[in-house]
Amino acid sequence: MTSTHAFWLAGRQATGETAFDVTSPWDGRVVGAVSVPTEAQVEEAVAAAYAVRDEFAATPAHVRAAALDHVSRRLVERTEEIAQLISAENGKPMKWARGEVGRAVSVFRFASEEARRFNGGDAQRLDTDAGGQGRLAFTRRFPKGVVLGIAPFNFPLNLCAHKVAPAIAAGAPIILKPAPATPLSALILGELLAETELPAGSWSILPVPNDRMPALVQDERLPVISFTGSEKVGYAIMDSVPRKHCTLELGGNGAAVVLADFASDEDLDRAATRIATFSNYQGGQSCISVQRVIADASVYDRLLPRIVAAVEAQVTGDPSDDATDVGPLVSEDAAKRVESWVDEAVEAGACLHTGGKRDGASYAPTVLTDVPADVTISCEEVFGPVLTVQKVNGEEEAFAAVNDSKYGLQAGVFTHDLQTAFRAHRALEVGGVVVGDVPSYRADQMPYGGAKQSGVGREGVRFAMEDYTYERVMVLTGLAL
Repeated sequence: MTSTHAFWLAGRQATGETAFDVTSPWDGRVVGAVSVPTEAQVEEAVAAAYAVRDEFAATPAHVRAAALDHVSRRLVERTEEIAQLISAENGKPMKWARGEVGRAVSVFRFASEEARRFNGGDAQRLDTDAGGQGRLAFTRRFPKGVVLGIAPFNFPLNLCAHKVAPAIAAGAPIILKPAPATPLSALILGELLAETELPAGSWSILPVPNDRMPALVQDERLPVISFTGSEKVGYAIMDSVPRKHCTLELGGNGAAVVLADFASDEDLDRAATRIATFSNYQGGQSCISVQRVIADASVYDRLLPRIVAAVEAQVTGDPSDDATDVGPLVSEDAAKRVESWVDEAVEAGACLHTGGKRDGASYAPTVLTDVPADVTISCEEVFGPVLTVQKVNGEEEAFAAVNDSKYGLQAGVFTHDLQTAFRAHRALEVGGVVVGDVPSYRADQMPYGGAKQSGVGREGVRFAMEDYTYERVMVLTGLAL
């Protein structure tokens, strides 16, 4: 895994004039070198995608579905190899890396299924008024054009899959820009796509540095942008191209609410275990990891020690070890940022129950209580293995605490009461409410996205396909309806 990797230009491998090293955040070793496309090569890829857009939109559904199904099956066959690559470039523990490959398998399978049934057409009688007599409206969806997919480092395979698979399923060419820290998993997707019969030019994977991204964003031949990453960058993209269609999946500070009826020992043990696991999985580097626990006063004193014990039971260390639960963050700078936020909170009066220590790029799983509302960790997305726990009185105060945030991605509500679940669904200003579990649950076929500053639009294969396409109506005249 130390060779120089070519990128994918209009469906074929190519190399540029320079390369950069991809290093492991765990031990700093070079995992591989990646060739960087020149400006001329980027232009070639964009021009090819733009030129093939009509041909690709007209590609028979079975051709696109077969290609997607092929990628899904090949991911299964290469699961262990790809999981090791994810773990090496990202620092993700192998148990989570294997799970990520499994999710990407599902994404491409779902996309294959959707390619066969999407765009079936919808007929509407127009003779409901006299002026529409003999007329029938027939509606289909067509691609808006070439998609620019910009993926983050934290799920270097699956979040690339969430850009590529829906685009292919909808018949939209795609230019994929993977994260510079973790491009190798995306390039593996290129290997699998190259084994299919998709039209040349319908996809490219270009590991360009971030400072060259604005030129792609501004290119008028790329009318659709699908971005997953930070709030700051996402909204800067949207503000710079107000006439383009942007799907933004941005940050969150996921809350897990534990209400008074979730009070048995079994209930609290389960809640604590799920909270500890999903505040620390991926090193906390997930938009829907548990960052905040909001516990009713009647269960707080019994829940907190359980959470601390469950967090302390998380196994930290070498991500290549199957026993490891929590590996390093993506870089030492990321760990230093988390360290500074925790230190700020403690200096402001927060109580540190466990963790709070950094070792290089690794940060120990951490639990805080009594965190002041105005410190950074209360207001921003920590994107690290840090959990805050607060006490509230009753459901209304709990839901208000969830909503007291600029973010609104997902929330989890531990309750057994169906009426409470529906009240939570109505009251919580988030894109998804997970009842009986943490906010970190995501099924790759469901609509996924946020409210407020957590983004716009939805991922999830069919929902992304709708974002990448628009309705076009055809009116038939003189029919005997």
